[in-house]
Amino acid sequence: MWRAFLEKFRSRAPTPVAAPPLYFFNTLDKEKQLFPLSPHTKSVRMYTCGPTVYDRQHIGNLSAAVFADTIRRALEYGGYAVKQVINITDFGHLTSDADEGDDKMAKGLKREKKAFTMENMLALATKYRDLYLEDIVALNVAVQKISFPRASEHVPAQIAMIETLMQKGYAYETSDGVYFETAQFPEYGKLGGINLEGQKEGARIETKAEKRGPHDFALWKKNPKLGWESPWGRGFPGWHIECSTMIHSLLGPQIDIHTGGIEHIPVHHNNEIAQSEAATGKKPFVRFWMHRAHIQIGGAKIAKSAGKAFYLSDVLEHGFHPLSLRYLYLGAHYRTPANFSWEALAGAQKALARLLALRLSLKGAMGTIAPEWQKKFAERINDDLDTPGALAVVWEMTKDATLSGADLLATLLDFDRVLGLGLAEPDEAARTLPAKESPEAIAIESLPPDIRVLVEEREAARAELHFDRADELRRGIADLGYRLQDIPGGVEVFRK
Repeated sequence: MWRAFLEKFRSRAPTPVAAPPLYFFNTLDKEKQLFPLSPHTKSVRMYTCGPTVYDRQHIGNLSAAVFADTIRRALEYGGYAVKQVINITDFGHLTSDADEGDDKMAKGLKREKKAFTMENMLALATKYRDLYLEDIVALNVAVQKISFPRASEHVPAQIAMIETLMQKGYAYETSDGVYFETAQFPEYGKLGGINLEGQKEGARIETKAEKRGPHDFALWKKNPKLGWESPWGRGFPGWHIECSTMIHSLLGPQIDIHTGGIEHIPVHHNNEIAQSEAATGKKPFVRFWMHRAHIQIGGAKIAKSAGKAFYLSDVLEHGFHPLSLRYLYLGAHYRTPANFSWEALAGAQKALARLLALRLSLKGAMGTIAPEWQKKFAERINDDLDTPGALAVVWEMTKDATLSGADLLATLLDFDRVLGLGLAEPDEAARTLPAKESPEAIAIESLPPDIRVLVEEREAARAELHFDRADELRRGIADLGYRLQDIPGGVEVFRK
């Protein structure tokens, strides 16, 4: 299904632009550094931690793909050739960022009332993998330039890396699995300057008497009923080992850029560093670590379990163009938490509508890219991907009365190679995009009595942590013509 979407957004090969030096913030050294730090001056290998495909991805998850896509576009704008990989986790990832809690794939199967079998698990993963790809294509992520390997396709390589770690004395077997011994890797925790004494346990399974250290993490989970055969019995690879293995298999033992969310820093990415450098002996495993801050709702991290999550389907249902969401992402620096609200999205769509109207008004022959504006734009992009600053340059340029319409069009389309706002070939919906006005919330006491009762019942369900019931009530309220937006300390109600 998702392949049909690819042709729609296929773009021409970018033309390199003479640009100022490129700087990225490197989480490893906690400072902006000149890129590249390696001999690979015009070839970049980049890996992004992708989704666990047990459910539809919310707008926070989707922002990670747009972030990585924007990095690749910026690199290509400067003449780099980029090999990009985003992994698909299709089995056995636990619900907590620190590898604790229920298994996400098991949770997804339970939600869809299917037995926990390998066949059902991989089918569930295919379903939500395809939905994820459709969503990021709608956000103009150039998926045709990215590899999307599934973890299940690389299990033999994961087993081989675990064997290497055991042979080198970095791993040990217990009754329930195989663990990496972090005490054998003195630099463990170097990413983000993690204080191990204050860090939550990073093990995939809660503290066991057989574990040699509290931060030791699982490389293999034994399961006599499900999984793959291994030297340690049937079971599943740990979550962390899949990324190290796929990077090594598809990109090599050392890569230039690794992206992910800030939640990956304390555990997952430190575990990747430890097992990868221990297995290959290559240091550094990653030259630049780049992490995206959270997309927030009401000043708090998006949390599906707490009933605070929106999806691209919600964005479309409320009449917004998907690229309005991309514009919203670009409007905040990636290292700054961005707050999502329907009002903010309305503002982003209004700006995008104005930009598209301007682009469509510029008809006729293409002119020449304005070098002074191109330099200003490149300076912002090359300063640690300053997309808010780059958008400011765009709007400043539109007021330049000395530019001809033909040159303005050429320069806008040049900038859009990085921004990815679909200016080259606006789709039908974009050509008639309305600048949505921010809706006004309805006072709870002004609601019809039957709606007010449902809203109050949902708030009670949320307070008691009955999120399935709260979601059911939200859907019922939506069917009656109202939508809810959760905010700190309560909820806002809008007409659909």
